Amino acid sequence: MDYEVLLVSRIHEEYVRTGDNRRAVAEGLQRSGRLITGAAAIMVAVFCAFGLAEVVLIKASGIGLAMAVAIDATLVRVLIVPAVMRILGDYNWWAPHPLRALHQRVRLGEFGSTTVEDPA
Repeated sequence: MDYEVLLVSRIHEEYVRTGDNRRAVAEGLQRSGRLITGAAAIMVAVFCAFGLAEVVLIKASGIGLAMAVAIDATLVRVLIVPAVMRILGDYNWWAPHPLRALHQRVRLGEFGSTTVEDPA
């Protein structure tokens, strides 16, 4: 899940910079693609190594985790997240007014960034 946070962070950075959700999704995927693929490949390799164990429970857990990471890194990252973010458009970044006001009052945003207006 850490790399999905990275993916959405890159998409949000681009959205804050341009205000164009369609471009932000494409740029975020492009900027984080190699890093996420490399991290997932390392995790799959480590979990597949558990498949060489003598204990059946460890072997099954390792192969299961390797398959889960591979599916998550491919199907979720490449198909589901971009499709949902494209369908939702600017509503990806909507926040309830009290939460948005708290966010601005406490200054939790990125340094030097401007926030895009609420689409509603």
